[in-house]
Amino acid sequence: MSTLRRMLWISLLVPLTAACSRAVRTLDSAQAIRDIEANWNQDYLARDIDGLIDHYAEDAVLMAPGSPPSVGKKAIRKVLDGMVADPALSLKFSAARIDVAASGDLGYAQGSYLMTATDPRTKRVIHDYGSYVTTYRREADGRWKAVSEIATSEAAPQNARPAS
Repeated sequence: MSTLRRMLWISLLVPLTAACSRAVRTLDSAQAIRDIEANWNQDYLARDIDGLIDHYAEDAVLMAPGSPPSVGKKAIRKVLDGMVADPALSLKFSAARIDVAASGDLGYAQGSYLMTATDPRTKRVIHDYGSYVTTYRREADGRWKAVSEIATSEAAPQNARPAS
């Protein structure tokens, strides 16, 4: 094979190999985020406040329905402490879509949630459902952390169903 032909093949194979490597990393990262969300659901079930807060980056922002944004782990912990203290709390969420940037350092999960909780105003147990988007960032230690989480209720306040 001539040197020119060999150089041509190499120039074609190098980008292809890099693209395949990025695609594998992206799939691995998407699976890592899916696994994180499965663990996160288990942490809610166990009411494990330390496990819950560990999913967030130090500078994370949590935007929950009916509440102002909570900025930073300390503020998020305060919100989560109140949630897990509610004996009626049940929260389950599931991503319908997970995507990771080609750079491999940012990703997001988009899906739906079901929640049962005590309404702080009426003290009645309600069932809520809605959509969420969580943006993840790969930290310096290689772990994925939530940096921005927003949930929006699809149940109008007057339509939130009291538990029977």
